[in-house]
Amino acid sequence: MDRSLSHIHSGARAFRHHALAAAAVALLSAGAQAQEAAAPADKSDGLKLDAVVVTGTSTAKSKMRSSVAISTIESEGVTAVTAASATDVLRAVPGIRAEASGGESNANVAVRGIPVSAGGARYIQFQEDGLPVLQFGDIAFATPDTWMRADAAFERLEVVRGGSASTLATGAPGGIINFISKTGIEQGGSIQLTKGLDFDQTRVDYGYGGRLAPKTRFFIGGFYRVGDGGRKGADGAESGGQIRGNVTFELSGKDYFRFSFKHLDDHTPTFMPTPVRYVNGSIQEIPGLDPRRTAFYNAGWPLDNTLTNTNGRALSNIRDGLSAKSDAFGADVSLDAGGGFRLQNKFSWSKNSGRFIGIFPGDDVSAAPAGTTIATGADAGKVYTGNKFTAVVFNTKVDDAGLLANDLKFSRDFDLGAGNRLSAVAGLYTSVQKLDLTWNFNQYSLSADQSGARVLNVPGVTNGAPGFGGCCSNFQDSKYTTNAPYLVLNLDSGAFSGDVSLRRDNNKASGNYYQSNAGVAYDLTKPNVIDYDFGRTSYSLGGNYELNKDLSVFARYSDGAAYNADRITFFNNPNLVNGKSTTIPVNKVKQTEIGVKVRGNGYSLFATLFDAKTDEVNVDVTTTPIVAKANSYRSKGLELEGSARFGLVSLLGGLTYTDAKQADGRAPKRQAKIVYQLTPTLSFSDELTAGVGIVGTTKSQDDGPTGPLTITLPAYTVVNAFVSYSLTPKATLTLAANNLFNEIAYTESNDGRGAARAYTGRTVKASLRYNF
Repeated sequence: MDRSLSHIHSGARAFRHHALAAAAVALLSAGAQAQEAAAPADKSDGLKLDAVVVTGTSTAKSKMRSSVAISTIESEGVTAVTAASATDVLRAVPGIRAEASGGESNANVAVRGIPVSAGGARYIQFQEDGLPVLQFGDIAFATPDTWMRADAAFERLEVVRGGSASTLATGAPGGIINFISKTGIEQGGSIQLTKGLDFDQTRVDYGYGGRLAPKTRFFIGGFYRVGDGGRKGADGAESGGQIRGNVTFELSGKDYFRFSFKHLDDHTPTFMPTPVRYVNGSIQEIPGLDPRRTAFYNAGWPLDNTLTNTNGRALSNIRDGLSAKSDAFGADVSLDAGGGFRLQNKFSWSKNSGRFIGIFPGDDVSAAPAGTTIATGADAGKVYTGNKFTAVVFNTKVDDAGLLANDLKFSRDFDLGAGNRLSAVAGLYTSVQKLDLTWNFNQYSLSADQSGARVLNVPGVTNGAPGFGGCCSNFQDSKYTTNAPYLVLNLDSGAFSGDVSLRRDNNKASGNYYQSNAGVAYDLTKPNVIDYDFGRTSYSLGGNYELNKDLSVFARYSDGAAYNADRITFFNNPNLVNGKSTTIPVNKVKQTEIGVKVRGNGYSLFATLFDAKTDEVNVDVTTTPIVAKANSYRSKGLELEGSARFGLVSLLGGLTYTDAKQADGRAPKRQAKIVYQLTPTLSFSDELTAGVGIVGTTKSQDDGPTGPLTITLPAYTVVNAFVSYSLTPKATLTLAANNLFNEIAYTESNDGRGAARAYTGRTVKASLRYNF
């Protein structure tokens, strides 16, 4: 969801934030210089530039020879950043702005100043093992990370920013985020128990893989946990887990078949914005409502009575929070097709469903009027004289967000002589995305308490009545079909590696949607028809030149697009999507990037200059009134990703400078000039390792009640920390803290009322891991 927050920081504190940003670069440089003076030279490469990557490329290449900006995080690196969720991992990736402040999922993710306009990840595709989790990244109340979890079966993360993502994925001109699973290449497994020390959480992660036969290997893993997500107000709202696995049958040479499965059934609290006050464009906390700790789930809520898509009524428990269910099956094959051709095919089918229940401030906090009483619980009927606000419950049922996807490609290498080689890839991507959603927004009067809030009877106000005037009881039953042929030509000629690619997306939308009569009923005899075609041709070309084995440069230009689903149905003219319109809104991104990769003597550095132009059409359901408009953006900047090693210390860090502007010359909302990451790790011995993960940003602007970009989201620095000790060669004890210094890190403010969202405050946990 799209919200924003901010806080007043003193001048000294602002200085500390900027100093840490500068220190991230200075430490990387210092580490490199110190290692250059060392003897013998340490050729270690923390960025693993020789590692072969498979995301955003048609042929497996090392980072050093690829003409794309790509980062990788190994599964063990998640400990160093102490990530609390799959999207939280992304905060350690340069160029990515991940607003993972809503809990386990429902995060906002942007790249290179390309905007987060109305929530989710419009310009980025989330993948598992090379295929999308959802075809659209910004479905309201159903973002891709809803059905993704990082656990013991996760091997590594590959993140492509810009580059060939425009042509090697549908609707992903900003980049691709690919979570890659373990496949049992290494025999063995692990089991890990994690316990919250200052919050309620118990979690078990497990995984095991290896050989079933000489040419058959497998991996199976997952997790289960219960807790409150780090906020006492959400006691018991967190429960569930996941199990997934795969079996690989190795044939001759490089040929193989692989089958995979996943079952996810998880419930987590959804942390929405907290009531705050705006004073001269800054955010101030309301006493008793700490944005780092507030959760209203433990109120004595009645069951929420909502309108169904058949004009019936249904009851649901508001404490269920965000529920996610997914059953998925996949198949991956790579075969010698004869005649020098190779056939590769990836297939996945998933049934995704769930519910999004979030408690959102519908008005400003104020004193309860005379006659207000407590509505539920042991004190029901007693007079209430404190502060209150209207809580609007976003109760959205995801009946079906299932996706069938298939990527088929044929490739062949051609020897051009004199060491030159041309690789040609022809592919066809197809998908069918189901999207069946039912929205209900009901309102309740609530006491302004961060924990133990109570439902109130306020004179003249009806609890459970449709919120926001009944605007938002809607449902959609739809299907989006994609057929996308693509062609890629790769040339390797000595030190030069180049490619050109072309993709044609042909998409079809069909179905119906309905908007209720102020939340009372639907006229089921008059559906709004969804029946239109949309698509676009995208292209990308780039080249990489190795000046020597430790230095290469690259350049690329891409022209791609992201497409809309539910964002252009509700609250728009029905003629836009019923086939009567000749122009279907498409979001276009054109990017130019130039980069350099260098390593030596214990350091490595990946630097990329980028220039991105975005034209989009957007609908934001969190504004009052709901806004649909066209926007244009231009962002320029620099991404730095580096590593250094000297003595006991190893460093990984990144810094992104972004100069982004919208059509009126102002920066887009929530876009900071500088976002930075720094992870120093100290290896005291083979048994003892400690480190911190620093994530920070300079200030940015967001919308407020007095107009666009009128609220300052202050700079912040969040420090995570961990220490690990090997009790035995197989048993490791880890102590980790998220937000060690309890920083108030606002990510969103709301433009209709005083409400803002921040990262959860300090949480400390201990883990015991046993490898076998």
